[in-house]
Amino acid sequence: MNSKLSAGLIQLCSSGDINENVKSATKLIQEAAGEGAEFVLTPENTVLLENRTRQLLANTTPEKDNQSLQHFIGLAQDLGIWLLIGSIAVKVSDTKLANRSFLISPQGIMARYDKIHMFDVDLEGGESYRESKNFEAGSQIVVAETPWGGLGLTVCYDLRFPYLYRQLAKAGASIISVPSAFTRQTGKAHWHVLLRARAIETGCFILAPAQAGEHSNGRVTYGHSLAVNPWGEVLADAGEVATGAFVFTLNLSEVKEARGKIPALLHDKELER
Repeated sequence: MNSKLSAGLIQLCSSGDINENVKSATKLIQEAAGEGAEFVLTPENTVLLENRTRQLLANTTPEKDNQSLQHFIGLAQDLGIWLLIGSIAVKVSDTKLANRSFLISPQGIMARYDKIHMFDVDLEGGESYRESKNFEAGSQIVVAETPWGGLGLTVCYDLRFPYLYRQLAKAGASIISVPSAFTRQTGKAHWHVLLRARAIETGCFILAPAQAGEHSNGRVTYGHSLAVNPWGEVLADAGEVATGAFVFTLNLSEVKEARGKIPALLHDKELER
């Protein structure tokens, strides 16, 4: 296992225009690879950020027919990098989609993960979301093997469910990805503290590429793509409004060091009610 990893977080402001989103993401992935990133991660809803049912269904396909995905597979091969496409909406039936994260190596797709926890919430100011209206929830945790150890896959709202992260760490994850499109309202309140908490609880690196800014459908996302080390220290923070590629280095030996200091993963207990 390689002990050092040069990683890149891509911060986007995706819209309802798939071609433009793919073009923007491609440019930034190439920029990160040009700066030496071996593993590049993009946010949730990389190729389409759309809430309206008709537009979603009209602009999505089953995975096997998804041209954007095929483009990114070719891009990873051309650049010789590992690439996490945070999520792409793919059809799993006539009326339902999966919010699916793809881990891609230069050899092709290495892992898929369907977002488990659906963002069904009512926020202050009338801001309301019903992800389960259009998306079918996943049911399987995923830890993929990489040259840098196990990578646990999650997406956005999953962040609020710590048992998932603990399961991933116990299943061999030393890095956990959290591609997101956090609302500005909830991001200001909880984004940093939740990501740091998940890192501390698991002794994992947390890599969270994010959507940022005001989108064409009126949604506003928080940004602050974040990298956190296993001790809970922030290694990179992209800020709220900027889009771009942010490259940094991880020292994977910090996973063992943090877990050696606080071996909490070994101390779980089954409690009676």
